[in-house]
Amino acid sequence: MWPAASLLPNPPTPQPRPRLSGGFRHRTSERRRCSTLTVLSSSSSSSSSDAKEDLVTAAGRLLWGRGLPPQALVSAVRSGWSAAWHLMMRQLAPSSSAAAASPPGSYARPTSSFPSVPASYCRNPTNLHLYVALPCPWAHRVLVVRALKGLRSALPVSIAAPGLDGSWLFRPRGPSAVGEDLRPGPDRANARSTLREVYGLRRGGYDGRSTVPMLWDAERKEVVCNESYAIIEFLNSADFGGEVHGGSGLDLCPSELKNEIDDWNRVIYPNVNNGVYRCGFAQSQEAYDTAVNGLFNTLDMIESHLSTSRYLCGDALTLADVCLFTTLIRFDLVYNVLFKCTKKKLLEYPNLYGYTCDMYQIPEVVSTCNFEAIMDGYYCTLFPLNPGGILPVMPSACNHDLLSKPHNREALSSSGKQSIHASET
Repeated sequence: MWPAASLLPNPPTPQPRPRLSGGFRHRTSERRRCSTLTVLSSSSSSSSSDAKEDLVTAAGRLLWGRGLPPQALVSAVRSGWSAAWHLMMRQLAPSSSAAAASPPGSYARPTSSFPSVPASYCRNPTNLHLYVALPCPWAHRVLVVRALKGLRSALPVSIAAPGLDGSWLFRPRGPSAVGEDLRPGPDRANARSTLREVYGLRRGGYDGRSTVPMLWDAERKEVVCNESYAIIEFLNSADFGGEVHGGSGLDLCPSELKNEIDDWNRVIYPNVNNGVYRCGFAQSQEAYDTAVNGLFNTLDMIESHLSTSRYLCGDALTLADVCLFTTLIRFDLVYNVLFKCTKKKLLEYPNLYGYTCDMYQIPEVVSTCNFEAIMDGYYCTLFPLNPGGILPVMPSACNHDLLSKPHNREALSSSGKQSIHASET
């Protein structure tokens, strides 16, 4: 689940940033100077215009000259901001109870309201529609499995975009969400404006968290499941029959590896997938220290394992790899900076970075990656973590050309050099 969905109150951000279509958005010096306060009127002369001061600067100089603000004001603002931050964080990232084993202030991910796919859908997976959002790693894993299994025609998708209040919004018009061009667009199943409205269509209504990914029964107007791992297990095992066109026989969870996959997930989910959120959403130093140590101890262990194994379970690409990949591909892009996972960058782990490149270069996987949407979704939406809304430059490690360079990890395969692509499996 994407944690910010439908929980944050409207944040007191500066002027709304216009969204530019396509490509990486560059901030101009003019936009950086924008303020919600009215600027003193200026004359047509450029020299006199540059000399004008905005109201905030003028008021500050009137009160305390050109020196720093008085200590009393700094303390008052700091106390007010701290109180508001904790209030918003409790909504955005609920903490574990005092009785829990985790330190006080530890992030506790809420459980899914619809945690499993009913067995009837495994036998007859028809009339289903998928709701996702591109920044969300939990939704991304579903898009990856959908692509690897060749289910694009069998499972239509609607892609939401993050709103400034943390909710998921649909855009009135957008390009087709088929193939490699996945971008936010309209609600293609219900023609609604927000994901919350879609959840509300179910029988009996709904007043819980409106999260992605979400599997929807378009005929019954019912939420089928909104737990990401249950959805990817379903997509891997369900018989879509004649609805699949150009699909593959790839099995991402073969029976002989099921126990090993489960073992990896028991390590990766709490310490890496959810571990980065436990770092970023920690509300105490003790909670952060515990989370960050668990995260990097686990990354160190996986780094060692991948020195002799192409994928987590040997030569076979599995659901465990998909789950790890959608966190790793966001690591240097978002988590290293915004979530304070700063001990090491992914680029500093040669095996983990090569492993990420290996998966990224699978055509069906790279078609689901949108770095601009990921950065915008985190830096411009998670207001308590980035109140200025400034979008940093993209790290070089996330450059498409660098991620596309040879990784030589196929040499680790016991079966020799081969490409693990859905279309070739």
